[in-house]
Amino acid sequence: MPSTSLPDCAAAILSVFAARETVLTDTPLIQPAAPFLDMTGEALRRRIFMTESETGESLCLRPEFTIPVCRRHIAENAGTPMRYAYCGMVFRQAREDGADEFFQAGIEDLGTADVAAADARAIADAWEALGACLPGEPLAVTLGDQAIFEAVVRALGLPGGWQKRLIQAFGNHARLEALLETLARPQPVSGLDRRVAAFLADGDETGLVAHIDETMQATGYSTNASRSPEEIARRLKEKLALSVTSLDADALEALTSFLSLEIGLDAASSELAAFSAKFDLDIGAAIGAFEARIAALAAAGVDVAAITYRAAFGRPLDYYTGLVFEIAEAGERGALLAGGGRYDRLLTLLGASDHIPAVGFSLWLDRIERAGGKT
Repeated sequence: MPSTSLPDCAAAILSVFAARETVLTDTPLIQPAAPFLDMTGEALRRRIFMTESETGESLCLRPEFTIPVCRRHIAENAGTPMRYAYCGMVFRQAREDGADEFFQAGIEDLGTADVAAADARAIADAWEALGACLPGEPLAVTLGDQAIFEAVVRALGLPGGWQKRLIQAFGNHARLEALLETLARPQPVSGLDRRVAAFLADGDETGLVAHIDETMQATGYSTNASRSPEEIARRLKEKLALSVTSLDADALEALTSFLSLEIGLDAASSELAAFSAKFDLDIGAAIGAFEARIAALAAAGVDVAAITYRAAFGRPLDYYTGLVFEIAEAGERGALLAGGGRYDRLLTLLGASDHIPAVGFSLWLDRIERAGGKT
């Protein structure tokens, strides 16, 4: 059994957080499971410890802090901007490098309007906290940006369904490669009812909806259906569009060239500008926001040249929308010590009445303790 007392590095981390205008908060260990099942990535969903309440509600042991902190902020109707700090235990099954329960600490920055400054502050604060625990220890910082990837995908003019698939796969190398292979060699939809196929081929949506409705009524399926005939018809049209969509050679080269970009952050904006010019892609607004973050990092005293920008880099949580980053021990097998990113849609999905921009990061205290033991 791991110790339930705070690791030694917690004091140094909390001291850094206290100097960063944060409010120290905590959340219950038992959480409703639905938000985690709906809004986190598959890698986390399959590792959650599940249970049930007496009324049958699905519950879980807290697997991370971001969603609980956001839910508490909404429930308390707290004003923004607000910076929450936390330090406590989380629970995940089958963790590769340690126990199923371990300590996390971090900051969630909710409602700061200056996105570039908030992003830079998250990276700088994570770096500073690690520096306080591991003075002189070389660290490797990797940065990605889902907003840049989304801008590239949109500029390629793919159907909405394909854009959604690619964006959902961001950061998952194997899944992205499989999708690119499908785009390079599309496969026709098989097994369609002949009448359905005919309506789709003719573009007769009205006839397709009527046929689906008639079939549902005849089979009695309509009384228990979760989707209407209109929704089913729309999904069939989307499936057909996805099956016949292919990227031409230039567009496929553009996407694969983008995903291969890996360079120091100090040179990244010029590389992105050259990439967009070479393939004639309109991604200027996304590059502008990217450059603003770099400027904010430099203004915060962060050594921009020491950060690696990797275009294909993402993190395994579905709620990220822009910046993503990780900090690890330097070296090929260096342990991951911190990770975070921007999640501008999450609070609205959790029930906030107003849009609340947000960014945050987490530190893994057991890994930090082990890294400190090596020095």
